[in-house]
Amino acid sequence: MDFLHSLTQRCVELLEATAVGILAVDQYGTLNLLAASSEQVRLLELLQLQNEHGPCLDAFHTGAPAVSADLDTETRWPRFTEAAIAQGFHSVQAVPMRLRHQVIGAMNLFMTKPGGLTEESVAVAQSFADVATISIIQVRALRESELLAEQLQSALNSRIVIEQAKGMLAVQRGTNPSGAFELMREYSRQTRTPLSTVAQLVIQRSSEVAALTARR
Repeated sequence: MDFLHSLTQRCVELLEATAVGILAVDQYGTLNLLAASSEQVRLLELLQLQNEHGPCLDAFHTGAPAVSADLDTETRWPRFTEAAIAQGFHSVQAVPMRLRHQVIGAMNLFMTKPGGLTEESVAVAQSFADVATISIIQVRALRESELLAEQLQSALNSRIVIEQAKGMLAVQRGTNPSGAFELMREYSRQTRTPLSTVAQLVIQRSSEVAALTARR
């Protein structure tokens, strides 16, 4: 998301952080990298996902901040720590991304000097994480709404096709619409063809459904 990338850049500008990364879960509950302010951080975030450990994952799983004021003495995340130091980072602060009791990810702030962030900066970082959380949830809600609308429209379109096919088949078979619908449904079951597809073939007067449309 462009907004999240801009947010990471804004964090770098306003806080003592040198770089920022954001991890968040998808609809299946799997953590993914959504944004990073630099290539170094992108690789470090992916390393956390690959090894399933690191400050971002701790913040996500516990719903509480995870901090290391001095990575040179850190022992909790050996692979992550080694890689972070190799990239020139010496302290890290991860804050959870949550809305009420739902934690959807974490934001990781990297510093090139030991000591971490001040309390004021941590509060600002959490505010940025909260903004990111709301943004992600709103985007997902919009996508779900659009998907539902598409599904409803598709169902409506299928129903219109079926109703039209019922009328045509009723005339062809000399029956009423209810009888025509039962004929289509039985044909659908026997041939394992979706009912909407059968209806479309009836409307198209396709030879594929000749056995169904032939007058008897």
